[in-house]
Amino acid sequence: MPISTGDKLPEATLMQIGADGPEPVSLAEKTQGRKVVIFAVPGAFTPTCHQAHVPSFIRTHDQFTANGVDEIICVSVNDPFVVRAWGEATGAEEAGITMLADPQAEFTKAIGMDFSAPPAGLMDRSKRYAMLVDDGVVTLLHEEENPGACETSAGEGLLAAM
Repeated sequence: MPISTGDKLPEATLMQIGADGPEPVSLAEKTQGRKVVIFAVPGAFTPTCHQAHVPSFIRTHDQFTANGVDEIICVSVNDPFVVRAWGEATGAEEAGITMLADPQAEFTKAIGMDFSAPPAGLMDRSKRYAMLVDDGVVTLLHEEENPGACETSAGEGLLAAM
């Protein structure tokens, strides 16, 4: 069953590239006692993710900060090397967005947001969504009906609902 408003996030370990290579990141530690935006994409460098979703959070980063958000996290079901390269290519890292990989889709599956689209070569990927999480609890969740759309899950869509 997909995660919904009022649910606590499950324990999850995501990945990022640190100074010495790949390193684990505890999502519980990232969200404990903090207000965090988490948005997820079907894949790094895919058209809508690259041209619309990430840029929407770059544009709205300062507005989220002004509204008390401590961190914006992008989750992608890719390896951490690809996610880092994508964060650099889009300017997301420079804009202050934390880019995290869910290489085996464990977090994505745990919250019921996985899908596969074999004709597009996308297997065990994340649905497109954005959520506001306060101290580990989902307080706002916007899931796109169509993975190729980026409207309610865009930075502007989530910000407008806050």
